[in-house]
Amino acid sequence: MKRKSLSRQIYAYFLIVIVLSLVSVGAVSYVQSSRALDDQVKQYMEQMVDSANYQTDSYLQAYELLSNAFSSNSDVRAFMEIKPDDGYEYYVYSEKIKEFARISVTSVITLYKQLNMSYVVGQHGRSVIYENQNLLNFDPVLVREKFDYLMKSTPGDGKIALLNMSIRPVDEGSVVTMARKVRGPSYGDANRGVVAIEIKLDELAKTWDRVSLGKEGFFFIVDDTGNYIYPRTMSERKSQDELASQVLTSGNQTFLSKYNGEERMFVSRKSGYSDWNLVASMPVQELRRPANTIRTTTIIVGLVTLAAALVLASRFGRSIIRPIRDLKDSMRETEKGNWQYIEDAGRTDEMGGLIHSYNLMVTRLSDMIERVYEAELEQQKNALELGETKLERQRAEFQSLQLQINPHFLYNTLETINCYAIVQDSGEITEMVEAMAFMLRYSVQTNLEEITVANELNHVRNYMIILQHRTEREFEIDVAIPPSLLLEKMVRLTLQPLIENIFQHAFPDGVEERHTIRIDARKEGGLFQVFIEDNGTGMMPERLAELRRKLEENRLAEPEEASTGTKRGGGIGLMNVHRRIQMVFGEAYGLSVDSEWGRGTCITMTMPETARPRLRG
Repeated sequence: MKRKSLSRQIYAYFLIVIVLSLVSVGAVSYVQSSRALDDQVKQYMEQMVDSANYQTDSYLQAYELLSNAFSSNSDVRAFMEIKPDDGYEYYVYSEKIKEFARISVTSVITLYKQLNMSYVVGQHGRSVIYENQNLLNFDPVLVREKFDYLMKSTPGDGKIALLNMSIRPVDEGSVVTMARKVRGPSYGDANRGVVAIEIKLDELAKTWDRVSLGKEGFFFIVDDTGNYIYPRTMSERKSQDELASQVLTSGNQTFLSKYNGEERMFVSRKSGYSDWNLVASMPVQELRRPANTIRTTTIIVGLVTLAAALVLASRFGRSIIRPIRDLKDSMRETEKGNWQYIEDAGRTDEMGGLIHSYNLMVTRLSDMIERVYEAELEQQKNALELGETKLERQRAEFQSLQLQINPHFLYNTLETINCYAIVQDSGEITEMVEAMAFMLRYSVQTNLEEITVANELNHVRNYMIILQHRTEREFEIDVAIPPSLLLEKMVRLTLQPLIENIFQHAFPDGVEERHTIRIDARKEGGLFQVFIEDNGTGMMPERLAELRRKLEENRLAEPEEASTGTKRGGGIGLMNVHRRIQMVFGEAYGLSVDSEWGRGTCITMTMPETARPRLRG
């Protein structure tokens, strides 16, 4: 069965994970961004159309006031009742209407400066057409045709109708007509004529031209009959064509449709005042351009990331496989009897540890095989000297045993000294030897028995016995620990080094009667704390700051330096006590120091409450 390469498997797994991550993130990002952009553009187009719709209605409603004035004028109503062949009445009323129009238009000339013309047409065929303070005469046949169209296109209840027409052919497409039917002098009579106002589209076009839809977007208006109002280029299209029909059918809805072979989005809003349909249109391709840019960018970034990730995966795979292959080749050589070592290149990871273990194994195997080979060769050459060889081996083993320090030998030696001291009736030597034996036995114990406060205090008592004999001066330590805390768990050899440190540094000029050392303890907040206080020289602020920094950095104690003055106490310095507590209970525990120059020092040993020590690997 063909074996699969581990490097290829790692490479394949990396490739699958990276591709799946990039594809999923890219696809989700593209879909969500496309939807968000579509909604944003659609909302923008709707806001633009709604704004144009509002401004258009406001503009047209201002002209409706002028139309109301004309339709309610008594002279206009009376004009509708004149006889078709009565030239005098026609002249009188036309002059009155002209004067009324001149006064009305002149008073609001700034508002209605885009007024093209206004006219009154009766069913009797007579008309009054006013343009810039002039009365115009038109062909009666043309007037009759326009009158019939106006009567048919305007509602019978007197409401306004906006028509895409002009009474003058030359103005077709450039004006919009606001028309309404007018009754005679008696409101009960039937509609007798039409009042119409023609408005130039240029002013309205200024509002519509501000609808910004980009280079490919455009804005147009369709009335409720399917005629194109704006722009003029759209008015050339046939009324009620396919686009106009879709706009009229959609109402206020957004729809997609083909226009000149291009798919576009159309946002339509129907004016409640003019019944016009204001429509904004943009190509779908332009709408999707930001999303396409995001997609392209995502693909490019994804491919670059994929290439970089594959390169890193390849390098990572080689960094793992290369030492494995070297180890495999070396083991094959070892099988052949060629002791092959591997260069670890300073690696500190698991592979470095494996290579180190392999090299150590090869070294030991080589030494063992060399010894066995030499022994066999020596045995074959000197079969008669077998007994001597055994004797030499026994001597070597005996010498090896002599090189090992046996604590029991020291205990026995101390016991012998103690016996001699008893024989010589030397109580001081006896007391010192017994204290030294207890301290040595306590120090060299390596079993995992639990250590209590009482054990540590007993170790301190033995140390004080030896110290008092060395200094020939008695000194007592004030132990204020409550009896209930004497069986709390501690770490071995932590209390005595702190006491020794106090004698070395807190009392540099010797112990005086005023000097005191106090040991106290308490349990609070899940912690067990032991306090060792003295009233010695204390520490300078910079020395205290340096010591606290070292405690925070968990640095082991170093040999005494001129800059720090740190010294190992009894083989274990203050820093090592701090680290030993952390190695047993964890990084959250250890020593803390408070000191004031000239007033003394307090060392706090913090451990977990009623916790069982654990050894850390």
